[in-house]
Amino acid sequence: MSSAQRPSDPELPRGRTGDVRLGVETWLAAQGADPDAAVGVPPPEDTAALGPDADQEAVARKILLDQLTGQARSRSELTDKLAAKGVPGETAERLLDRFEEVGLVDDEAFARSWVQSRQSGKGLARRALAQELRRKGIADEVAREALDEVDADDEVEAARVLVRRKLRSVAGVDDATAVRRLSGMLARKGYPPGTALRVVREELAAAGAGADPALDAVDPDLP
Repeated sequence: MSSAQRPSDPELPRGRTGDVRLGVETWLAAQGADPDAAVGVPPPEDTAALGPDADQEAVARKILLDQLTGQARSRSELTDKLAAKGVPGETAERLLDRFEEVGLVDDEAFARSWVQSRQSGKGLARRALAQELRRKGIADEVAREALDEVDADDEVEAARVLVRRKLRSVAGVDDATAVRRLSGMLARKGYPPGTALRVVREELAAAGAGADPALDAVDPDLP
């Protein structure tokens, strides 16, 4: 649901950009507003600079449209963006409520898409995904529902792929160092120590490294 402009973000489903614009314009028409006029208001750095006669809601609509075109956002992110642009809190909350009513802001859909993309694209485990969703302002309950959709087998397979990509980088080091580096890499991706060690040892063995069984005790958090 997010733009390809940032490689770390989920890709935007085809047609979503047009859907956002169409959805906003449809909603504006339903409110009796002129879509072209309202959306055409440029988003100033500080809306207060426009003076007391400015249409704050039109400015906020423009800001939200710019934010949502090409990339999905959580409600918390949009709230912060509106606040940074000087949009009054009451106006921001009222407009965000309306955008939620028409489905243009949807934290549940955002969380599911984020988890799917980051898990498959970056190989992140549930712990790391939970931390990212929390930083996005997603409620813990909503995050848990999205994380519950991550299949345990898929998570382990993603860890294996990550390790295989890094095997060449540890080709010239001893087994203990290789296990520490690879397990540490998985730990930073959110994998539990037990899972990280098991996957690393199995992949090293499959690659012919023949890691010493005594390395079971290696702490993956060590450098």
